[in-house]
Amino acid sequence: MKAALHPGRLLARRYRLTDQIGAGGMSVIWRARDEVLDRFVALKVLAPTLAADARFRDMVREEARAAAQLVHPHVTSVHDYGETVDPDGSITSFVVMELLSGEELELRLTEGPLPWPEAVEAGAQVADALAAAHRLGIVHRDITPANVMMTAMGVKVLDFGIATRIGAPDEDEDGGTFGTPAYVAPERLDGAPAQPATDVYSLGVLLHEALTGRVPYPADTWEQLSAALADGPAPTLAGVPELAGVPELPTAVARICLRSLARDPADRPTARQIATVLRGHLLTPDPPTATTGVPAPTLPAPLAPPASGAPPAPAGVVTTLRADDATRPPAPPGDGAGRLLRRPALLLIPVVLAVAVALAGTALLPDQKPDRRAQPTAGPTTPTPSDPPSDPPATEPFQPAPAPSSARPTVASTPEPGTLSEAANRVDGLVDAGLRDGEIRSDVGLDLRNSLRNLLVAVGSGRDELAPSVARLREKVAVRLGEGAISPAYAQRLDAAIVKLGAARV
Repeated sequence: MKAALHPGRLLARRYRLTDQIGAGGMSVIWRARDEVLDRFVALKVLAPTLAADARFRDMVREEARAAAQLVHPHVTSVHDYGETVDPDGSITSFVVMELLSGEELELRLTEGPLPWPEAVEAGAQVADALAAAHRLGIVHRDITPANVMMTAMGVKVLDFGIATRIGAPDEDEDGGTFGTPAYVAPERLDGAPAQPATDVYSLGVLLHEALTGRVPYPADTWEQLSAALADGPAPTLAGVPELAGVPELPTAVARICLRSLARDPADRPTARQIATVLRGHLLTPDPPTATTGVPAPTLPAPLAPPASGAPPAPAGVVTTLRADDATRPPAPPGDGAGRLLRRPALLLIPVVLAVAVALAGTALLPDQKPDRRAQPTAGPTTPTPSDPPSDPPATEPFQPAPAPSSARPTVASTPEPGTLSEAANRVDGLVDAGLRDGEIRSDVGLDLRNSLRNLLVAVGSGRDELAPSVARLREKVAVRLGEGAISPAYAQRLDAAIVKLGAARV
């Protein structure tokens, strides 16, 4: 007799079930304790009747593999896939995921549309996740509010149960379409191969619903969707007055949403373009009126003049998140959201002083002067951070300015040319500082570090020359700057450090 799932049962001699937190037509979600790493995780266990079929086990395994490739702050992390064989020969198949907590966007929308800034922020984060998937050749194919969970920290995309590779046939073995009808792109009804544009259409529907409270083409079945697409015109700004009527909604946001709903996939923007437009219209909080800094000691020439203070890194809060059922048809529940948070500031005085000394050499960027703002006439000095330079248009090539000898960044102060390892450590240190200061997006920091490591391996083994590898790394920084994933200040510092990397001794 098959052993039933119950609290306390141990799977794969590692995962101890504690309680069931979700269920669907194809799987059950359990909260479990990983007894090896001493942490709580979510286990999505395939229904016993389906686990007996190798085809369904393969599908769940492929879902885990697809999601595991996406190391992204807005994609649910997959830790493991496992199978256990019970005494009667039956198989228990499960996926181990991060434990998420939050509220599904689907549930939020039952209360009506979101305030447009909140809808735009959620749309930008989903677009970021899709752009990362598309770069890896993965099409999600089921972007719906049920597969997006919201928390105070952001959103996460989940359920890669029907994800596939770009160019793969977009139909099941019976020749039918699968997914959630109201969010399915028109070309999928014709069985066109999977492509990123199909995810973009679903994102457009999601954003439309978040802004207005309704989908462009309400449909619960494929027949209803076909009829709605055949009888109704494509949405336009004039034809969707509720989009144009959202108070203070930027025209560019309405336009990018409606472009995403174009009938012709070639007329839709990319997920990266959507993220860039939406992020450009996010409301940013007012800067703090004063920050308390630690005075930096004077540095010997020829380093840059010391900064008046180094603002402390903001403290972060780690949240525990929940995973939800990812494969129940037709609209599986979703997992939660969470951004990668900055590390909490250390409170040890020697460490703070060390950070202040290190930042003093890089406080003044090339061709820039400190913003001398009025300071309080009484009380302790509280330096106000200078305004960050505005981002250049994404179409402009990145042109780093040469650093004057009198204000040279810290990364250039090390004796030159130095070894390849020393130069690489300087680049890695800048990436770490940018992540800590929130000037480099977390997934981009990981990508830059991976690229740097690959460069060292390729050059060290003789598989590649240093100059072209450095050129590719500089180009990557320029592209990320254009995407808004790296601030202009850190892009300039990184480029200068990478140039020094190219002059290092191999």
